[in-house]
Amino acid sequence: MPVKDKEKNVDLKKIAKGVKLILEGVGEEPGRPGLKDTPQRVALMFSEILGGLKENPAKQLQAIQSEKHDEMVLIKNIPLYSMCEHHLLPFAGVAHIAYIPKAGRIVGLSKIARVVDILSRRLQIQERLTKQIADLIMEHLKPLGVMVVIEAEHM
Repeated sequence: MPVKDKEKNVDLKKIAKGVKLILEGVGEEPGRPGLKDTPQRVALMFSEILGGLKENPAKQLQAIQSEKHDEMVLIKNIPLYSMCEHHLLPFAGVAHIAYIPKAGRIVGLSKIARVVDILSRRLQIQERLTKQIADLIMEHLKPLGVMVVIEAEHM
């Protein structure tokens, strides 16, 4: 039975085996002192970086408050870290999100930041991440409009 990270349901043993094969494939010796524990470290890193796979970001938008607020809500500079699905390289940046509430339907600012975090911690491309954030806000808050801008750099 594979060793799994119980919280994230990640097969750490399988990931470590894959990393060892990559090291061998590039001509490295995985048993040498500097690399001996690298496969396990990389497996743990992947379980953390991709931890958003098993989380439902919609849960963050369930605590809807009803306020007499009909002006734009703007949350700027939300940090994000993700992994590009094409080459498995990280990208990092910030998200800026604005929405205009309808019927006073708002959530706490931290909930929007949490949505960004959950959706970022998956294998992603920047364009899909932007759309997923906007779609989720539209679906659950039903605002008059939403805007999502992501500024990020890939390695």
